[in-house]
Amino acid sequence: MPRIAFVYFDAGGGHRSAMDSLLTVIDRQKRPWKISTLNLQEILDQHDVVRRLTGLRVQDVYNRMLASGWTLGSPQLLWALHGAIRVLHSRMVSTLADYWRRNPADLVVSVISNFNRELAASVKLGLPGAKFITVMTDIADYPPRHIWIVRESEYLICGSDRAVEQARRMGHSNGRVFRTSGMILNPRFYENRNMDRGQERQRLGLDPGCPTALVLFGGHGSNQMLEIARRLDHYPGALQFIFICGRNQNLAAKLRGMRTRKRRHIEGFTLEIPYFMRLADFFIGKPGPGSVSEALACGLPVTVVCNAWTLPQERYNADWIRSNRYGIVLRSFADINRAATELLDPVAMYRRNVAQYFNCAVFEVVDILQQIIDQPRLPASGVSDATVSSCSL
Repeated sequence: MPRIAFVYFDAGGGHRSAMDSLLTVIDRQKRPWKISTLNLQEILDQHDVVRRLTGLRVQDVYNRMLASGWTLGSPQLLWALHGAIRVLHSRMVSTLADYWRRNPADLVVSVISNFNRELAASVKLGLPGAKFITVMTDIADYPPRHIWIVRESEYLICGSDRAVEQARRMGHSNGRVFRTSGMILNPRFYENRNMDRGQERQRLGLDPGCPTALVLFGGHGSNQMLEIARRLDHYPGALQFIFICGRNQNLAAKLRGMRTRKRRHIEGFTLEIPYFMRLADFFIGKPGPGSVSEALACGLPVTVVCNAWTLPQERYNADWIRSNRYGIVLRSFADINRAATELLDPVAMYRRNVAQYFNCAVFEVVDILQQIIDQPRLPASGVSDATVSSCSL
């Protein structure tokens, strides 16, 4: 029975979410694999310089930045992080190699960024003969920092042509790069739900026939949602809102305390994102790969902001949205009323383009893992395209 170890961390919500989604499909498909998981933060706590200085883990600092919106200067912080990783490289590799010797695996699958060089080296040292696979949960890498694609990775699973091109430029051209149809989504996004949208909106205290915007900034929310609520409360047309605040209870309390003219439903942390998205007509949020891909999978055009505060690894996503005409990219939410008018225009191109969006990556990745298990040496044939007959369990 193949032993597969998944490596994740909780910096943001996308890495754990991607892993959990893959594990759900693996379980439902009854793949004969022995699965284990490793939270990288826990094994590397002893090397966390930020924790020594502040008492907070790196991932906790990152999540607080997201919730507060303190992301200006994030490219410089990323540079500093990579500098610290280079200094601690040997110690991290040694710690991880010891872990692998105690917890052997045949495949090590990383769904995290920034530490893939250390993971690849530790697998080579501690698990000779095991394969190391990086599954990108961003639409593209962020050169020259290369937070995802490193030369040491044996296999790469990418969700866009841009990422494949970046992998080729790094020298990965011998059949070790796999192209999927997009980002990994929770299997619930592929389940058919015959719901009465009007009735469900009414159950939440909303107008059953009113155009509805879903506002979501990941699992930790963002104070930008307060600005969006204030500005859209003056929207001249019919409009109502679903605000999903994630684990940010303070944000949810502030939104509930606002006096507004328009109807809204405020939700905290929830696992029912597909349900809420199916009740909406368009999406407002940050250009995160997960939230944007989820919105598109539910047929929602998107509006996002890209500026100096945008995380560096998410800036290409704004270009991707523009080039595919999946929605509107703003410099700031000061222009959100205009964007809402355009996205609600029944003759605009956005909804037609979104209707053509196709993504079955969560099933494709599981099939790719099986292919890697079955083939000890992949042919030197360039990039492999995942093939899936249907998005079903």
